[in-house]
Order: sequence, then structure tokens, then C-alpha cells
Amino acid sequence: MRSLNVKCCGMEGREAGMVQIEAGCARLSDRPASCGSASLASSEYYLFPGFVDVHVHLREPGFSYKETIMSGTRAAARGGYCAVCPMPNLDPVPDSPANLKVQTDIIRRDAVVDVYPYGAITKGERGNELADLAALAPHVVAFSDDGRGVQSAEQMRRAMEQAKALRKLIVAHCEDESLLHGGCIHDGEYAKAHGIPGICSASEWKQIERDLELAAQTGCGYHVCHVSCKESVALLREAKKSGVDVTWETAPHYLLLDDSQLTDDGRFRMNPPIRSKADREALLEAAADGTLDMIATDHAPHSAEEKSRGLRGSLNGIVGLEVAFSALYTGLVRSGVISLERLIELMALNPRRRFRIPQRPGDFTVFDLETPFTVDPASFLSKGRSTPFAGWQVYGKCLLTAVDGRVAWQDAGFAG
Repeated sequence: MRSLNVKCCGMEGREAGMVQIEAGCARLSDRPASCGSASLASSEYYLFPGFVDVHVHLREPGFSYKETIMSGTRAAARGGYCAVCPMPNLDPVPDSPANLKVQTDIIRRDAVVDVYPYGAITKGERGNELADLAALAPHVVAFSDDGRGVQSAEQMRRAMEQAKALRKLIVAHCEDESLLHGGCIHDGEYAKAHGIPGICSASEWKQIERDLELAAQTGCGYHVCHVSCKESVALLREAKKSGVDVTWETAPHYLLLDDSQLTDDGRFRMNPPIRSKADREALLEAAADGTLDMIATDHAPHSAEEKSRGLRGSLNGIVGLEVAFSALYTGLVRSGVISLERLIELMALNPRRRFRIPQRPGDFTVFDLETPFTVDPASFLSKGRSTPFAGWQVYGKCLLTAVDGRVAWQDAGFAG
């Protein structure tokens, strides 16, 4: 049996304890480990409630050459995640119970962490006709057409009315397609200097503005995906003050990067794009003052070839599950922008509360916060390798992730 003394953060008032690992199982004890076990004197080992990512793309069924349920959930466990919510841009799209079953059968067979799938808002995510929300509701965590914004205000109103009656969230990818004009990165200084078509911030915040009005009118619980710009932050802050039932997420890359750091490389191509310094500062302020509700990775793997075509030609999407905590802990906590407790709130506690994902005593993760390491995509468990954090020196290495008391990930060095 292996024992490890840990400090606790976000664990219902516990300050310290001992993790015991034996025969593929892990449990937390209140008493300290006996003499001879690893101790806090040699390194800072912390135990956190298992992280939850409410916005990932596991690509299966339909696109298993990019990622599978198995590879994606192994990557999640390695990053400290006990639960993930995969988006419905799959083949078949989970817009009916029959189509959803194709996905859930694979989840039951291959997942190493808890997986809570989304159901589509519209059939085929085409925006023309609502999916069978009532039939899907008992089997999905929420409804989303992520990958595309619902362009019709009337269609979104009807979706919100039904979701409200079903007590489910509408989770929105907000993008007004009429304002895209073929853009591929933020319509900022880098785009202008390099002659690359830009994506304006209004393509995001205009649809958020529309949906906030609909959420206020219908009373539907509403959650906004991957917020990237300062205008969106301002709208969401005011909507919260006015009592709209809204939450929102941003991703690590929007908190840690701005468009002055772009290079012509597919690992900087995602949607929405990395925006300006002013946008990043607005997001950091929201993270610090409590306006931001949660951080989600928008983990979106593609093949190496699909990400090899530079900013103009690469597909949108980067991977994030294996590096999110480390990058955020290094960039935000060690630099004093937010506290460690606030980061755990954003990555573990708030997502569970909003999406009604249970927290079991056996859902936890252990990190070494003191030993630096370099982000090396070649070592990822995900099939995706494209990350803007490649080569960064970071702190916060995941040693162990337990899901309902079962070891889902254990670092080879920690296994001893």
C-alpha cells in the first residue's frame, strides 16, 4: 500500500489528510500517514476535488481518428478531471435517443472518468428544427449546438421554453455567422499587420446580447460557452446583476494569451479566437472579482495534418485537458492574479453545482505544486497534440486521479 500526506483545498473544510492507494483503489483518510511515507516537508502535495470540464470534444462516434472516448477520458484523468461533458458535434449527432445511444454505448465500454453527454438543440445541429428535447432530457446533462450558434432568435426562444419546462440548461455557442466574413483570427493588430482576415468581437457579443434577453423573458437557465471578449463580459456582468439565470465559462488560452503572442501556427487557431490584451484583461478581472463562473478547456483535438496549415488553413481547435490546471496555476495563482481556492472553485466546485454533477468522496485528484516541468505534446495521452502552451515551463503536476475511489490515473514516478 502506498500512502501520501496531502494538504486539502476545496474539500469541505478539510485541511490535511492521507491518501492511501492499493490494488487500483484510492481513499482519503483524515489521519496523517505513518513515518516513512511521503511528507509535505519534501514537496507540496495537494488534494483537490476532482475537476469537471463542461466543454470538451471527444470526437467519438464519427471522428475517432481525432480522438476517442478512451483516449480523451485518459487525457482528462491525467489532467485531474473526474468528469467531462462532451459536445454533440458528432456523427450521428445526438439529437434523438437512438443517436445518443451510439455514444453512450461507447462511454459505458471505454470511459475511465465520468462522462455526461450533451443533447443537440436542433436536429443535426443545423438550426432548422428542434431536436426531441423531451425524449433526450433524462439522458443528457444539458442541450447545446456547440460548434455553431443557433442563428434564429425564434428557434432559440422555443428551445429555451422547452428546456425551462424540462429543467435543463441551454448551453450556447454564441456566434452570429453573418458577421464572420471568412475571418480566422481576431480582428486585431496581428491580423492587420499580416493581412489575415479577422473575426470581429461583435460576432460573439451580439448573439450573447440576444440570448440574454430571451433568457430573461423565458426564465430558462442559460450558460455561455468559451467567452473571449470584453463586451461579452460586460453584458454578462450586467445580466447577473439584473437577475438573469446565467452562467458562463472561458478557457485557459483566453486567460493566458492575447493576439500579440500569435505566430502563424495552427496551434493558435481556435474559435472564438485569442483576442486582444484588453479582452484578456477583462476576463482576468472577471476571474478575480467572482463574475466568471467556471473555466472549461474546449478540448478539441484534430489530426496533425489538420493543424499543420498555419493560421489561415488549419481547423479550429486545440487540446487542453492535460495542461489546463498546470498552465492556470502557473499563470494565475503563482503570479497572484487569483488564489488557489478560487481556481479550484472555477475548475471543480462551480461546474458541479451548475450542471448538477454529484461530488462523491472518492472523486479527487492529487497534485505536486512545487516541481516544474515542460509541456511536451509528444507525451500527451490525447490523440491531439496541438496546444499553444507547448514548451512552457509550468508547475502543478498531476500525480493521481481517483474516480469514485478507483484510480483513473497515476503518475509513473508516484507509483514508485
